[in-house]
Amino acid sequence: MPVNATSAAAPRPLVFAGVPASSWAFALRVWLAMLLALYVSFWLELDSPSSSALTVAVLALPTRGQGMEKAGYRLLATAIGVAASIAIAGLFSQTDGLLLAVLGIWVGLCVYVAGMLDGNRAYAAALCCITVALVDIQQIDTPLQVFPAGVARGAAIGIGVLAVALVNEFLAAPNYHPVLASRIEALYHRAADLAQGAERASAPAAASLLHDIAALRPEIASLATESSIGTARTEAARAALVDLVSALSLGRMLAALPAATPDTAGLMAMSRSWLQTEIGRKNAQVRSSLDALREGTRPSHAWRAPLYRSRRIAAETGARAAISFTLIAVFFVLTGWPSTELCLSLVAVIIGLGSTTPAPRSFTLVTLTAMPIACALAGMLKYLVFNGVSEFQLLAIGLAPVVIGLALLISLPNPTLSSLGRLVLVFTIAVLVPTNPQSYDPEVFLVTSLFACLSAVLVFAAQMLLPPLSGDRRVRLLLGEARRELDHLDRGRTRHLAPEEAAFRDAARIEQILTANGALPLDGQITAKAMRCFGQAEALRRCRAELDRLRLGPLAEAAQDAREALAQRNGGAILASADVLREAAVRSNLSANSAIAILIAASGAFAPSQPENRGERP
Repeated sequence: MPVNATSAAAPRPLVFAGVPASSWAFALRVWLAMLLALYVSFWLELDSPSSSALTVAVLALPTRGQGMEKAGYRLLATAIGVAASIAIAGLFSQTDGLLLAVLGIWVGLCVYVAGMLDGNRAYAAALCCITVALVDIQQIDTPLQVFPAGVARGAAIGIGVLAVALVNEFLAAPNYHPVLASRIEALYHRAADLAQGAERASAPAAASLLHDIAALRPEIASLATESSIGTARTEAARAALVDLVSALSLGRMLAALPAATPDTAGLMAMSRSWLQTEIGRKNAQVRSSLDALREGTRPSHAWRAPLYRSRRIAAETGARAAISFTLIAVFFVLTGWPSTELCLSLVAVIIGLGSTTPAPRSFTLVTLTAMPIACALAGMLKYLVFNGVSEFQLLAIGLAPVVIGLALLISLPNPTLSSLGRLVLVFTIAVLVPTNPQSYDPEVFLVTSLFACLSAVLVFAAQMLLPPLSGDRRVRLLLGEARRELDHLDRGRTRHLAPEEAAFRDAARIEQILTANGALPLDGQITAKAMRCFGQAEALRRCRAELDRLRLGPLAEAAQDAREALAQRNGGAILASADVLREAAVRSNLSANSAIAILIAASGAFAPSQPENRGERP
């Protein structure tokens, strides 16, 4: 969920009615942007003015950069979705059941792409599914209206985006980079405490820290939309995160060094000294990147922060989404109920949005709670507050308590309450459907409310019949992929990434493993296995990078022997190859300290057993 901008406020922020003043300012911006979007839509007499208000509700984020980044992806996804809607309607409008099958395939494809992405990019993939649902399905009996409906939706969304941008600019919405810098600095201090404390080699503690570091990856992209120097800040934040993961992995190597014996005391001292120097260098780079983030300058070294993508998990999730949507569509065909287009559209909306969360069923449960609340609020607004009026001023006054109250709920740090507030706000506008003039037909409202609630019930029923991918299965798949990738490292099947970048990618996989079961804690043995794979893969990549520098010259033969020892995955053989490489370097009067040191660290990573508190403190 988006980070609350108030987390970067002063220790004693201004408070009104128990809520920070920054949250009140955020709620006021949301209300004003919604009014501006509706007013312009009414003035231009758009066919879908409610889409502009919905856009404001979706873009209700506390900082400027977050809102603008999501707005850009919303516009892009809307354009793709409208184009897909026109193509699908043009090719399959007269095919009845085949059209529903094609729509189900499209839903599954969008969910698959969303599973391969993160952050607002995943939201954009889900929105492609939602746009087709809102354009094609609602015009399923009038295919000639697909193009005008798509254009009207695009125009309304554009107005909503402009309204949010103008209000955020004139009311000085806060930037996100101070919040992000504070969070990265807090992670840096946590890593330092972990290195110095009793739990410095603990797998659960290290995995939790890697989870929190990798979880910031989708948020740094919003810095690029804040200002002209946003791109530099994005690079600095990315460099800080990658170097932080690298420092943590080096610290775990230091903690896992084998116990020194009289024969290996010199090797252990060399490796310990090199690792301590590298950890200090990485920590200095993190601090330098943090300074660059705050000042808006580029970091000394730019890293990529790749995302780990599990095609198997994304494919299974997409297939389940396609089947669920198709089953619900078949249910409506068999019942023969009239006017079910809205319900089927909302089914696609719930499935699409749920695909961007780690636990789709939990999202559906929140939707089941939010939908009746939204229908009740829309009914009270329509028949108790407005009660037949059509003046825009009364519309603005009537919307104020609901929009501002729900925006305050969105600003809460509790992710469940924040998600509930956002869903209630979006669905309230969707059920209310502000128009000019406003419609007050009670029969239409009751049917809309009934089908809106039914959509959430049907998605939940489909998920009970065909359960989403369980957390345990996600964990098994991710661990299996980690082991296979570890086996294939020697065969050159991994992507061409620097060891630091590959370590961050593995940290992203750790983050996915830890969030697979939602808020439930993960078994300690699973965490230990995941961290062992992480440490071994990091040691192998660093060893290969160092040995590649020695493949030409007098040390080439010793380096090849070390590669063969690494292929055996045997700690004793790796340690012996490090000793051979040191002797060869002494005979040739050459320096290979970095390769020798990392080979010794790798021997610890591949030791048969690794006590948690072995090794010296950095």
